[in-house]
Amino acid sequence: MQKIAIFSMGTRGDIQPYIVLSRGLINKGFDVTLGTHPCWRKLVESYGIHFVSIGPDVDIEKEAAKIRGTSKNLMVSMLKTMNFVFKLINSSSNEIYECCKGKDLIIISHSQMGATEAEYLKLKTINVTLQSEMLPETKKKKTLKDKVFAMVINPIMARPYNQIRKKYNLKKVKSMDKVMSKELNLIPISKYVLEPNPYWDEKNKVIGYWFLEEDDYTPSLELQQFLNQGEKPILLSLGAMSFESKEEVNKLNCFIEAFSKTNKRAIIQGFNKTLKLVTLPETMIAIDSVPHSWLFKQGYAVIHHCGFGTTASSMYYGIPSIPIPHVLDQISFANHLYRLNVGTKPIQASELSIERLIKTIQELDNNYEFYKDNVLKLAKDMYLEAGLERTIQLIEESINK
Repeated sequence: MQKIAIFSMGTRGDIQPYIVLSRGLINKGFDVTLGTHPCWRKLVESYGIHFVSIGPDVDIEKEAAKIRGTSKNLMVSMLKTMNFVFKLINSSSNEIYECCKGKDLIIISHSQMGATEAEYLKLKTINVTLQSEMLPETKKKKTLKDKVFAMVINPIMARPYNQIRKKYNLKKVKSMDKVMSKELNLIPISKYVLEPNPYWDEKNKVIGYWFLEEDDYTPSLELQQFLNQGEKPILLSLGAMSFESKEEVNKLNCFIEAFSKTNKRAIIQGFNKTLKLVTLPETMIAIDSVPHSWLFKQGYAVIHHCGFGTTASSMYYGIPSIPIPHVLDQISFANHLYRLNVGTKPIQASELSIERLIKTIQELDNNYEFYKDNVLKLAKDMYLEAGLERTIQLIEESINK
């Protein structure tokens, strides 16, 4: 049985794509190990995936809330996120190295964890890229702007990885594309969302989203009763953006007021600290983690932060979006939803207000069939892409070369 290791870090949304990939590979007969934060052991093992603890036992919710709460500027937020990630990668190298031993393939996640260790051990690698903006356009003549950007960003990105490379007596790299697989880089995004860039190397494959149906999920009696009591609710699912370093009563009340004034029932995820201080009306209910594959099929629309996984799920499961991006790549994902006519015009998190939210919900109501028809058609097209199946086929071809 061929052995594969995958390493990732971050919130549930960061880990979920690799849980799906791991499960798909296991179903095809591979021996898969997924290494990540100790806090995700129970989640990973619940899918029947071999788990390896990587790095310190950090409180992901607390760290995500801290970065978001202190970083209003996009560039500052990006740099703080990168610094947090780099520290974890550096501190995890010994555990990653030990886990890589004896493996036939290392799948390198978007954080580049395992790239250096696999290179030192001379193991075959495949990359996964979630943020296509980071891929170099090697076939394009560089403009002055491109050269200046590369001169500034490349050293920042490469420096912490070079610290790890030094441990293994490997040469320094000037840019992160030098540590990527020479053979295959998987981009698990639909071609209907992201067209392949003609300036990319041939190894970069836009392959389609990865999804794992969880048909055996059974909702709580309270949630099922709520759903049975009236019209489909709006779902409020801000993912890591609803992790709180402190109570955010004003922000949550903004949503509650807007739902009340537009006569909308609602299901609310997150805001765990704030909900202790707020009494929800009977038309709203708070829930914990529920699979998107079940939850999104129950909703009228979903208000979300446009994280990678939530954006993909909103399209794949056919539910219109009200995008509220907060940071980084969330803004580009929000713009994709708007461009594809499956979501309203995005509301920047910094511009969120009761009035703006009410106006957006009303615009959604007035054009609901337009958004719903578009997202259902897109969902059908994405299903036919069979992203996970195509990915596994490419991995099988690569590992058997």
